[in-house]
Amino acid sequence: MTSRLYALTILASDPDALALFWSKLLGDADVPLPLVFEKADLPRSGLNQMHFHLTSYTASQDANVERAVSLGATHLDVGQLPEEDHVVLADPEGNEFCIIEETNNWLAGTGFLGELAADGTREVGVFWAAALDWPLVHDEDGETAIAPPGGGFKIAWGGPPLNERAPRNRMHLVLATSDLGAEVERLVSLGASVVERRGDQVEMADPGRQRARPAGRVATVAAC
Repeated sequence: MTSRLYALTILASDPDALALFWSKLLGDADVPLPLVFEKADLPRSGLNQMHFHLTSYTASQDANVERAVSLGATHLDVGQLPEEDHVVLADPEGNEFCIIEETNNWLAGTGFLGELAADGTREVGVFWAAALDWPLVHDEDGETAIAPPGGGFKIAWGGPPLNERAPRNRMHLVLATSDLGAEVERLVSLGASVVERRGDQVEMADPGRQRARPAGRVATVAAC
């Protein structure tokens, strides 16, 4: 049975404050997956392997940037070029995210949180397409992207060159399944590896060493 994408976990030194920032920034937007903030002493170390792309279809890019900064975001230099149209910001804990320009067509049809952009090779994108049973909507020059069958959101991998890996990811996907043992076996057959087993949760790494947790009881908790 295919896993379903349950949540994105974000590690934070002050999870309550970071959750409040993102709650205010996203507002009543139709967020495509729950964001779960967990306590962890994990100082920023280079770029994250994942970051958000926020769209500017219902408000201007300038207005979205101004609102994000008013809530506690700061401008961040990650080596972006002057001719690039997106604006790079950091949340109060230094996690980078981008405000995409109004003229961007790639994220047309998505919500405010339009894309989860990730660092990874084509192999990683192909793995996640199979793991979630989501179609590949982009596969070119090492770059890949997937979207749920109904659309409205994308996860993309930028291909090489890859960023330097941090000792521990600040963000990881959480998967839910009704048959933990069978699903772990299936994900391993697709190229994942088991990192740690903890009761009814198994921490795994995808082919790019990006961690995920297919958790047996999470689906039941989410349904309640």
